[in-house]
Amino acid sequence: MASASAPAPVKPAVTKLLDPSKIAASWNIVRRPPLPNNMVIQGKPRQQGSNAFKEFQKLEGIRLRKALNRLTHGKNIYVYNNLRTNQVVYSLTRHLEKNNVLSQLIFHRKKSIPAQLRKDVWVPYYSVHFDDAKVGLRAYHLLREFSMQRQLSPPRELITVTEEWIARKRPRDPIEAEKFDREWRPKIGALLDKKERARNLMDQKATSVADIAAVLHIQEEEIKNGFGQPNREYKTRKERKRRRAARQKEAEVSAKAAERIRQFENLISTDEVQYKVADSTEEQVTNPMEVKILWSDLHDARYAAKWPERVKHGELELTREYIMPGQKKMGNDVLANDAFEEKKPEPETVTTS
Repeated sequence: MASASAPAPVKPAVTKLLDPSKIAASWNIVRRPPLPNNMVIQGKPRQQGSNAFKEFQKLEGIRLRKALNRLTHGKNIYVYNNLRTNQVVYSLTRHLEKNNVLSQLIFHRKKSIPAQLRKDVWVPYYSVHFDDAKVGLRAYHLLREFSMQRQLSPPRELITVTEEWIARKRPRDPIEAEKFDREWRPKIGALLDKKERARNLMDQKATSVADIAAVLHIQEEEIKNGFGQPNREYKTRKERKRRRAARQKEAEVSAKAAERIRQFENLISTDEVQYKVADSTEEQVTNPMEVKILWSDLHDARYAAKWPERVKHGELELTREYIMPGQKKMGNDVLANDAFEEKKPEPETVTTS
């Protein structure tokens, strides 16, 4: 009598970690999570083709993205610049949000604020990554304040006719250059016209890099003075009560978000692959004092006169989309630490016959 064959061993499921910022920005299954047919919505079972089902599915996608963004909220700042005007906007998410972008644009002249967000003219500029969310949110607040202050109360040399402005705008044609000099040289020290003034104020590409360097220098002093450390004492009873209520509400919201993420993990997991959403992004730093900046073009870092020693620079992957890419895989996490200098040419070797 033949013996029964032994059952094949069951292979354990492979666990894969997902970057919450990337799947929230690019995965369609996050934007439109699958829901069962005939699901009860507003007291009635709805078909998948009905408007009520589609609207509920859209809202569920928004809630899921918010839950995923809570995991890394404040630890990453993503910066985009406009290809046409060199305007710069800051975002806490890897993808651009219409209301967030339009609220950062200031009216300078007619058509300086678009009616819609054109994602084909906004490209990734650089991203900043922190270990502490409080430090990241503080930097985000300062960056937006500096940008708004420079545009609402600009320095005098930014909106006046100067020798540098004339040299930059002078046409190459000798005849046209002579006409240009006769028109603008007597106006040195006067205000620029509205069009040129708006163009200078909207151009934030260089000043944005100087701003992030200044913000990191400011935060070094704030951290030395105890910023971000949970050592504050609430003296009055009213303060302690308000703080307890805030903590309780934060715990409830975090629990709901964690449950929503757990359901999403079970939805996309299979018997072979077990997907888990990580608590941080792939570019997250591990040293509390370290800050990592990833650039689309590493040469843009030269816009800042000096960088703090705790800043580490790297490069972003090349992308054709408006969604901020991840760190470029070069074998080394850090591509530049010290001052940015030109590469010296190698000495020529002379061969003798």
